[in-house]
Amino acid sequence: MPLTTIENLPTEAQTKTNQQPKNQRLLSLDALRGFDMFWIAGGEEIFFVLAKVTGWAWGITIAQQLTHPEWHGFRAYDLIFPTFLFLAGVSTPFSLGSRLEKGVPPGAMIRKVIQRGLILVFLGIIYNNGIFQTEWENMRYGSVLGRIGLAGMFAQIIYLYFGFKARWLWFAALMLGYYAFMMLYPVPGCGAGLLTMDCNPASYFDQILVPGKLYKTIHDPEGLVTMIPAIGTGLLGIFAGELLRKGNDLISQQNKVFYLVAAGVISLLISIVWNHFFPINKNLWTSSFVLCAGGFSALLLALFYWFIDVLNFRKWTFFFVVIGMNSIVIYMIGDFINFGYTAHALFGGILDFLPEAAEKVGEVLAFIGVQWAFMYLLFKNKLFLKV
Repeated sequence: MPLTTIENLPTEAQTKTNQQPKNQRLLSLDALRGFDMFWIAGGEEIFFVLAKVTGWAWGITIAQQLTHPEWHGFRAYDLIFPTFLFLAGVSTPFSLGSRLEKGVPPGAMIRKVIQRGLILVFLGIIYNNGIFQTEWENMRYGSVLGRIGLAGMFAQIIYLYFGFKARWLWFAALMLGYYAFMMLYPVPGCGAGLLTMDCNPASYFDQILVPGKLYKTIHDPEGLVTMIPAIGTGLLGIFAGELLRKGNDLISQQNKVFYLVAAGVISLLISIVWNHFFPINKNLWTSSFVLCAGGFSALLLALFYWFIDVLNFRKWTFFFVVIGMNSIVIYMIGDFINFGYTAHALFGGILDFLPEAAEKVGEVLAFIGVQWAFMYLLFKNKLFLKV
């Protein structure tokens, strides 16, 4: 989540130069967040259309990666959600850590942390159900924003009240505890150790505990139980943020990149081994999924940090920074503004002159362009949804 004050936000000119303002939060963080959100703001449609109108093998392969597996397994599209939560964790040491160092007690910050989490839960409920449009018994309470809000909130509470080693113990306990619970708890009528949609402890307890309706009737991928291991995703981001926040006199920027890459590779290797005992599954947010997604997120962060903050290749980032600085808006706005209608009104006549294949691709690019123009207007006028 964007945690920078408006006064410290990067201007367009700053993102287009090689000068990083003093005390400025990492530009790579907002660029990566914008890159992450780009794919659910229409980026994936480019490859879906290319695959459909051209039949190119590489386009079909990429388009397949931009879908979710039916149950077990991992594809690139599964990385979008956990990376967003991971980056919320990365922001934590930069926002809360600086206040802790100034002597602000954790109790003085806890109210804001809890408030932010609950607001995101509320926004997620609105996103799913609208305002006074759905009967109470038919509402879906689990949501992407709710998962980010609650998991991020508990990860930040752990950061505020526990030291470095204790945070790692929390992470290990969450991963191993969730593994033991999912594999050993006997679901009535199913027994223990089954991880199908019909027979797994997370779905079973969500049916009992979560009011309203679950997304898949018997299971909700953003349910209450799977929020527990998601805290681990937030903690992984916090560990990465603590590394990047250390002074360059203690750890050089090159070494920070090396440590992020090493951590990402190790996390992926562990997840591959664990997958044989506890399958990688986004719907269940299994511990192996936490490590798999966390590994890829760490590698992406290392790449963006190296290019942007170490090598100072920053001019290309502006497109993604505009999206990343208002990530909650870009996620929710499609339900309130018809960008497709606007894109067709502005560019439909021109696109009619193109061949059918080019027209289809052009429609997607126009849609993305109109969304980005709207986000740029917000950015230009320093209008940011801060939670």
